[in-house]
Amino acid sequence: MTNETPAAVSGLTFEEALKQLEDIVGRLERGDVALEESIELYARGDQLRRHCDKLLKSAEAKVEKIQLTQDGAAAGTAPLDVK
Repeated sequence: MTNETPAAVSGLTFEEALKQLEDIVGRLERGDVALEESIELYARGDQLRRHCDKLLKSAEAKVEKIQLTQDGAAAGTAPLDVK
């Protein structure tokens, strides 16, 4: 278990945060950790989940769809309409 601060979590890439989150979920599912450590792992996992969610929403906001002309040529981009 690492004792990283929320600031350290915010510096992780999506892939790094997701890997750590998967490791935590695996440990909690196995049930081989003490209660106090389980609570710490859960709190860390929640930080990681929120960070991953924030990164996903940011990436989603950047996704653009390509607009095509009637003959099929690319005419530019427009924001993706996510509903």
